[in-house]
Amino acid sequence: MLQKSASFPGIQGPVVTIIMDGYGIARTDVGSAIAAARKPTLDRLLASCPNITLRAHGTAVGMPSDDDMGNSEVGHNAIGAGQVYSQGAALVADAIAVGSIWQGAAWQQIVAGAKAGRGVIHFLGLFSDGNVHSHIDHLRAMILRAKDEAVPSVRVHILLDGRDVPETSALDYVLPFEAFLAEVSGAGFDARIASGGGRMSITMDRYEANWNMVERGWQTHVLGQGEQYASASQAIEALRARSPATIDQDLPSFVIASAGQPVGTIEDGDSVVFFNFRGDRAIEITRAFEEANFDKFDRVRVPRVTYAGMLQYDGDLKLPKRFLVDPPAILDTMGEWFAKSGITQFACSETQKFGHVTYFWNGNRSNKFAGETYEEVPSDVVPFEQRPWMKAAEIADAMIAALRSGQYRTLRCNFANGDMVGHTGHFRAATMAIEAVDLQLARILPVIDAMGGVALITADHGNADEMYEIDKKSGQPARNADGSFKSKTSHTLNPVPLILYDQVSGGRLGLKQTASAGLSNIAATIANLLGFEKHDKWDESLLTVKQA
Repeated sequence: MLQKSASFPGIQGPVVTIIMDGYGIARTDVGSAIAAARKPTLDRLLASCPNITLRAHGTAVGMPSDDDMGNSEVGHNAIGAGQVYSQGAALVADAIAVGSIWQGAAWQQIVAGAKAGRGVIHFLGLFSDGNVHSHIDHLRAMILRAKDEAVPSVRVHILLDGRDVPETSALDYVLPFEAFLAEVSGAGFDARIASGGGRMSITMDRYEANWNMVERGWQTHVLGQGEQYASASQAIEALRARSPATIDQDLPSFVIASAGQPVGTIEDGDSVVFFNFRGDRAIEITRAFEEANFDKFDRVRVPRVTYAGMLQYDGDLKLPKRFLVDPPAILDTMGEWFAKSGITQFACSETQKFGHVTYFWNGNRSNKFAGETYEEVPSDVVPFEQRPWMKAAEIADAMIAALRSGQYRTLRCNFANGDMVGHTGHFRAATMAIEAVDLQLARILPVIDAMGGVALITADHGNADEMYEIDKKSGQPARNADGSFKSKTSHTLNPVPLILYDQVSGGRLGLKQTASAGLSNIAATIANLLGFEKHDKWDESLLTVKQA
């Protein structure tokens, strides 16, 4: 059990953590949907409540460098764990750098499986250097290693990004990569792109929100069904010409063919590597390859392949069975130690972020801890810019009901709006997303007051704070050739707020700003608010308490 605090007995009512997903603090108001939004509740909180800023990117959340954006997965890992673990990007880069990935049993089985079959390794994953789900450098390294190990053929199935990188940057990756494949091919080695499509169009669904995406990916990558083109670059150019307003992440699927035949269907005896290191959007396609009793869609045929993920995407479900790099073992999480200390917990979000306040919060653990209650609000399956309020009201309903029940000492929720709508690049929709969350905060806070509780209001990373690309030299929004601002759909490197909403302590409670303050400091802060000392492994609390 956690030790009781000797200096502060804790708040008598509930301690609530509210995550405003994708809400960063921008360097300039130009291009900030947050600055442009009407948000009286948040404006009041920032003007009247103790608040500081937290680091939510780079090394503060376990990424390789401070040039790397944070994301919801590593952000919620850091919040829930109370400490920083090296995350997927760093783990994979290190394994490649030292060569341990090639000595691992999984890679050796991938190579052996391909050689025992048709001599083909398929690499499938997100195709960019965004370093959030994957990195193209990891893919290049694996292709070169496959050639070194005398694997005859490689086929690459690319999921176009436009979300963690500029929204129409696909050809910036595809053209050099096609040249790279042409250069390494020859003399008994044949490497080609075989299929592709936008990441929000095929394959990369998460939390079972839209299995049709995965089915379209299966038909494209495995069965080779779809519109045919001679090359990936030709496909992208043709699809853009047909629909100029469509950004990379939404481009439809395509198949590369020669003489009318797909060049890279997945067949019996092949090996398949899903090279994303992040798990949420890798689980469903992995299930389609690995589950014997799979029933989410008709796979038509199921090739007998040697399958591996870059990492294990779900440790509890053992998905996939084979993985190239061991994931971080996240131990001693807040959820675990609160459960051991008899603290009842409630977690809620809509489908799009439900796993973040449950699975990722608890250190990539699918099962609940004792005393935890989860409530998932099903997300709408519509483009987010068409319904930017998403399920904010329903999440607030659930939080209010849980608060009034009096059953929970600590509650947490995630409002997905700022992130999911921010990713669309639609500025006005993003301001509406921020406004929707503000309305729901105005509903929740009085209930926290009535229950004698306090709230920590924060974010996991930025997004809606920079809806335009920022020029690195000037620090100002970049412009297109026609003078318009260039839309940005990725996360940001900006800090996030941490606000302490407290109407019960008489002004005794505050927050301290430190140079290193980050998301991992939240766990100890919550523990102190509950009247407990932090776990020894957690980063320091940011709570200050004035003596009565």
